[in-house]
Amino acid sequence: MTASRDDRLRRRLRDLQRFADDAAYTVELGAAAYLEDSSYGRVLRNNGRHIVVQVATVVEKLPPEFKAEYPDVDWVAIGRMRNLIAHHYDNVDDRLVFAALQRRIPALIERLFRDNGAS
Repeated sequence: MTASRDDRLRRRLRDLQRFADDAAYTVELGAAAYLEDSSYGRVLRNNGRHIVVQVATVVEKLPPEFKAEYPDVDWVAIGRMRNLIAHHYDNVDDRLVFAALQRRIPALIERLFRDNGAS
């Protein structure tokens, strides 16, 4: 990869880390608050959905050769989750979004950063 491609990759990995930090903060507020039937709960759910969309948008921009180094990552599922949230918001199971914030995004970051030493 050229220097500019390396810089873009590093920037995208940093973006993923920031979004993972946002996901962790949201999870720290608790599932009960996240799923609460109130304005506060709706704001948290909108935030959680937006984090998932941001992660998927960055993942979509990762170079194919980079993604090929991680065949164990379900790249397609990440995009599908974004599409579900963006196009079928009324069919989104917010418990699954919370689970993605709690487990899937941290696992993705752990997997990518273990090999790339980024943080």
